[in-house]
Amino acid sequence: MSEQRKKRRKTTLSAKAGSESSERVEQGFESHTAIDEYENLATTTHVMEEVLEVENLKEAVKRVMQNKGAPGLDGRTVDDLPAYLAANWTTVRKQLLEGTYAPQAVRRVEIPKVNGGMRQLGIPSVIDRFIQQALQQVLQRHWDPQFSRYSYGFRPGKSQHQAIKQAQEYVCSGLRYVVDIDLEKFFDKVNHDVLMARVAKRVSDKRVLKLIRAFLNAGMLADGLVKPTEAGVPQGGPLSPLLSNLLLDDLDRELEKRKLRFVRYADDCNVYVATPRAGERVMQSITMFLSKKLRLKVNEQKSAVGRPWERKFLGFTFTIERQARRRIAPAALKRVKDKLRELTSRSRGRTLEQIVEELKIYLRGWTGYFGYCETPSVLNKLEQWLRRKLRCLIWKRWKTSSTRYQRLRNLGLSSLDAREGAGNGSKGPWRMSNSPQMKKAFPPKYFRTLGLPELRCLVTA
Repeated sequence: MSEQRKKRRKTTLSAKAGSESSERVEQGFESHTAIDEYENLATTTHVMEEVLEVENLKEAVKRVMQNKGAPGLDGRTVDDLPAYLAANWTTVRKQLLEGTYAPQAVRRVEIPKVNGGMRQLGIPSVIDRFIQQALQQVLQRHWDPQFSRYSYGFRPGKSQHQAIKQAQEYVCSGLRYVVDIDLEKFFDKVNHDVLMARVAKRVSDKRVLKLIRAFLNAGMLADGLVKPTEAGVPQGGPLSPLLSNLLLDDLDRELEKRKLRFVRYADDCNVYVATPRAGERVMQSITMFLSKKLRLKVNEQKSAVGRPWERKFLGFTFTIERQARRRIAPAALKRVKDKLRELTSRSRGRTLEQIVEELKIYLRGWTGYFGYCETPSVLNKLEQWLRRKLRCLIWKRWKTSSTRYQRLRNLGLSSLDAREGAGNGSKGPWRMSNSPQMKKAFPPKYFRTLGLPELRCLVTA
């Protein structure tokens, strides 16, 4: 760089630094100019300086605040983050630049899994969550372009729906068998040395390598004691999804090298083949590859070679016809019915309007995902079933024949229809909820006026 160019750059950076230092950054830290020493912030040698860029830190604070989340071991919430940074950022930043920052242990939280059992989460402290987020943003920019196009989990511009669509295209192309690979307790069993070897191939900044290793080894508070974490990538931190994608990128590359048709979302991986024999060969060889190369174990009970319409992927499965359509997996339908039963339970003491409001919030989110199916009849049946549940709830609350007769009359039924409906109480609430009288008193239009959303396919292409 010429002397004149250096002088111009120094003047520009000095002016920028002076402007930034004149105002307090809203999130609780101030700008620093140590980063100015380096010509190329994209080089892997100086990743830490890139992480500590003011704009990157602002974005990290914004993301952490938006994502909310439970407090970590120190009890601080995301709302405490700006004040904590205002008081401590200079010290924290110095430790990060010197490679001496020591993360706190994570707090263990267990949540029920969709298919039973408990999922173990590790909740970092809010300051560690902020640092992980800042680091993740920089590493994601450098690493993501190198990942496979068939990896869809936790990546910018990628989604579960895209993964399901890709799987559907494989099935429609004639690949009518799927190798459904389930990794046994993946996030709990990641080998730290294997993972760090992959990180070291992409990052030469020793401070970043040391920091990532420190996050992996920070330990977890369980039963009042901090236990060391010798393996695994604790779910709950912003960095974990990116690290899991980095490790499983080896699997993606292996599948691509073999010219196999696959789709992966996080640790859910499906490979599509033309024959069951080919499927068994793939299952055996990939199981061996994962064990020897990545030290990961395939869950033999949950993994199998089968027909795409007999297996599920991200809550969906497919119809059997040649031009397979997306449909909601039976297990997912069972889960939504269980949730709707819970929300419409008479013991919860909610008014009908309150119940419908809760159903509206839940079903909008549910339909936003499962409305991607291409089988509207399934949604129509679910909608009919839900209306019947609500009519059943109403019938139970009326209790006596006289109350039932009067309410049916008030809803516009003739005296004969109301008398016939009220006199059939011995048939039981569930049967009565499907009676002509209750259907006439509470048609679909009635529930729509209360705000109950219609369930319909949102995407058909």
